[in-house]
Amino acid sequence: MTALTEAEQRRDLAAAYRLAAQRGWDDIVWTHISASVPGHANAYLLNRFGLRFNEITASNLVMVNVDGQVIDGSHAPINPSGFAIHGCVHRARPDAVCVLHLHSFWAQAFAASGQDLLPCSQPALRLVGRLGRHAYEGLAFGPDEQQRLVRALGNLDGVILEQHGILLIGRSVAEAFVLMHLFERAVRIQLTVAAAGSPACVTDAVAKTTYQQWVGDRQALEGIDEWPALLRGLDQTDSDYQN
Repeated sequence: MTALTEAEQRRDLAAAYRLAAQRGWDDIVWTHISASVPGHANAYLLNRFGLRFNEITASNLVMVNVDGQVIDGSHAPINPSGFAIHGCVHRARPDAVCVLHLHSFWAQAFAASGQDLLPCSQPALRLVGRLGRHAYEGLAFGPDEQQRLVRALGNLDGVILEQHGILLIGRSVAEAFVLMHLFERAVRIQLTVAAAGSPACVTDAVAKTTYQQWVGDRQALEGIDEWPALLRGLDQTDSDYQN
């Protein structure tokens, strides 16, 4: 994996916010995508509270510590209760370079359905068995609930937050974003097919084989192929994200 500079990480994170907004994954000024700051131990980038996702730029991202305290001298407002979800995951999983928590319509619909992700579509096969579950406990995440969330995550790729939304992690911003793309597509397919009847699923053996084909030895990051194409498209529509 090639290490990014802080400027590159800021660019990628701002891009992820803009791309999420384009896809309707935002929730006015709520939810977050956080990313660790290269070269700064226990420092993370987060959106300034009050900005819509389509207003995020590389320069207006705020640097916080694992407790959600602003450490870049900007005194910018952030949502501490929102970062509580991210901070405990960053602390528990050093490999979680990016933590993505969204309230997209389909993620919330799936989180309310009580269903597990089924191996009934190709995008689902990347994430079947790779998502924990966390029961809804209210708006704020206190220390005890943070520990329950971390246990639900374990060494998986994310957690279905019941009645709430989705949390996914990635070893890069690109990886977390592409996993969200796959999750969103998988749950839309599953819920749509389930509304018409019983989803047809592949066997456990096929699901296991497909997952191994997909991840290989887990050295290659998800998003390596897709991210440059996504950035090219964003440069055509929202090029100010880099500012």
